[in-house]
Amino acid sequence: MTLPDPATTDPKTLAWMQGFPPPADKIIQFANGSNYQFPKTRWAFSHGRELGPTANVWHGNGHVSVLASAPRELDGVAFQDEHGKDATWASMLNTTYTDSVLVMHKGKVVYEKYFGITTPYLPHIAMSVTKSFVGTMAAMLAVEGKLDPSALVTKYVPELKDSAYGDATVRQVMDMTIGVKYSEAYADPKAEIWDYARAGGLLPIAADYQGPRTYYDFLTKLQKEGEHDVGFAYKTVNAEVLGWIVRRASGKSLSDLMSERIWQKLGTENDAYFSVDRIGTEQGGGGLNLTLRDMARFGEMMRLNGEYNHQQVISAAVVQEIRQGGDPAKFVKAGYPLLSGYSYKDMWWVSHNAHQTYEARGIHGQRIYIDPVAEMVIVKFSSHPVAANGASDAITYRAFSAVANHLMK
Repeated sequence: MTLPDPATTDPKTLAWMQGFPPPADKIIQFANGSNYQFPKTRWAFSHGRELGPTANVWHGNGHVSVLASAPRELDGVAFQDEHGKDATWASMLNTTYTDSVLVMHKGKVVYEKYFGITTPYLPHIAMSVTKSFVGTMAAMLAVEGKLDPSALVTKYVPELKDSAYGDATVRQVMDMTIGVKYSEAYADPKAEIWDYARAGGLLPIAADYQGPRTYYDFLTKLQKEGEHDVGFAYKTVNAEVLGWIVRRASGKSLSDLMSERIWQKLGTENDAYFSVDRIGTEQGGGGLNLTLRDMARFGEMMRLNGEYNHQQVISAAVVQEIRQGGDPAKFVKAGYPLLSGYSYKDMWWVSHNAHQTYEARGIHGQRIYIDPVAEMVIVKFSSHPVAANGASDAITYRAFSAVANHLMK
């Protein structure tokens, strides 16, 4: 596949949404679906609040935690790409359509860059990195005894008794070992991912549309396919079900729970926000928008076993459970050749490699990458034209590893 030169798709150069009003051919809007057309996505991914309804995650009125800075020159860090050709950190950032990136080492920001129209204060959509936040909140509730992972889903959401989740456990949902008829194939226009998107208000619908109009309505109609707990199967609807469970177990919306239990305690600089459906339900599978620096705070807290901003933000037991990972034998059945040896736990991807890395991943190149051995955290927002991360994983992982080895010298 031949991809466009990233420089030619810079949203600032293309002048999307510039002017009062912008010229007709420079307008991006939800109503005609142009917000999800590349290269317009390079503007839209940082302007979700102008394109659809959202729910706020308040950062609180406490002191902002300090992100200490100790700049390092990383652009020239060299490695060989998957084809054996010479590459550098800077060239990787370009070829993966990076919008912004920040590297922390031993608790200090050593590298931070913004491209195109991104800024330190502008939230960017995290896509499926959202799932890891929801999974972390579920694990927190479980450690506190407010959520039983061994219980049936129907203990918390009886409305799902006639769905694929009627005989599933909460743990199976948390680790995505659910047998449910649902396809995440972005290249297939008939895949259920698009029905999910229409139900959640993520896509415009036709005047004669008769399908579900909320996440809740969509989830209750999902049917079983295969058996639960046989193998890992990455399906966004599992995150939406877990979000429903978390709301019921906590008695709070995802936005309020995240604000109270995580966002305010981290000492974040900015509010975050979730995209919501037509009745205000947060998109737990991919709708979180946040700033790069605040995402770095969350990643650093996870690296430090839940401790940050002079307090234990989340239990160390939660982080240890995530870091231990799930069953690699179940993961391998999903067929991720670039993620050999990985497992999936509490909606985090766990490598089990020599550096014990684990991460939160989102389509189009969103990433929280935690390397405990190198004492490094990398957070990255991107707008790659190909949704699936398989298009950029090979070079991204090589670059991350090269920077880790460089910082450890």
